[in-house]
Amino acid sequence: MREINGISVVIPALNEQDAIGSTIADIAQILDQWGGGEGKTPYEIIVIDDGSQDETAANAANAGAKVVSHPTNAGYGRSLKDGIIAAKYDCVAMCDADGTYPIKDLPLLLEKYLAGFDMAVGARTGDRYRQSPFKSVLRFLLKSLVEWTTGKKIPDINSGFRVFGKKEALPFFRHLCDTFSFTTSITLAYMMNGLFVAYIPTEYYARVGSSKVRLFSDSLRTIGYVMRQILYFDPLKIFILFSASWLFFAFWCFVLTATTGILLGYNIGVFSIFGSFIMLGLGLLAEQIRQLIVSMNDRKGEI
Repeated sequence: MREINGISVVIPALNEQDAIGSTIADIAQILDQWGGGEGKTPYEIIVIDDGSQDETAANAANAGAKVVSHPTNAGYGRSLKDGIIAAKYDCVAMCDADGTYPIKDLPLLLEKYLAGFDMAVGARTGDRYRQSPFKSVLRFLLKSLVEWTTGKKIPDINSGFRVFGKKEALPFFRHLCDTFSFTTSITLAYMMNGLFVAYIPTEYYARVGSSKVRLFSDSLRTIGYVMRQILYFDPLKIFILFSASWLFFAFWCFVLTATTGILLGYNIGVFSIFGSFIMLGLGLLAEQIRQLIVSMNDRKGEI
């Protein structure tokens, strides 16, 4: 059973003047009621005002939150990083400022964290989470890629409602992006390093105000970060995928030759098999380099 000495709630906010006050009030009410063991557990609420052009910072301060302000928009992930760094307590909870997450479920996440999980995540459910077919397709593709990478079922890869330890998260910061991909990349980092992640179904509400997400560009950026993390944490896996793709292509080249008699297909198939072996060899080399880097870093830590 894990023990905590306090809770730091981190809320990134960009032009959320209409919802930030009620979000802070809801969090304070829930944590005032939550004992966390013997007696009351101290907490703080940190709002990172990411270059807002409205009264977000003033409303957050009036609601009793500690406000960290960016002079200009730096990104969702950068805001979370700055909030986590500013956190006084090791137990960090994060949620959005727009009223989409059920704050009443925060104690459920805290209980999972106290039970020994390294991270507890609110997995969004309901019609408001599914939204448009296009968004659902992009989410499915990204979710499939992350699940293939980790080899684990992940109900929600980029939920912004989480509880985790500051000490465990900080070493991954240089691998986590500064945009909306932060949540996806921290999920990958935890799972690919053997940390324990629990998911709790939570209802997803309609947001207050307008969304800041640029669906297509943010999705492409997220896929790019996922590929980058695969290459860092498990490079052999991505090279195996490329190798298998070459073999698959070679198979259909041989099928083409067998059905049409075109010898060019046979020659391309043979070259594709060689390409597959080259990809596999590069993957093994990349894995050896990764293990060497890890070994060197471990050795530095011992000195």
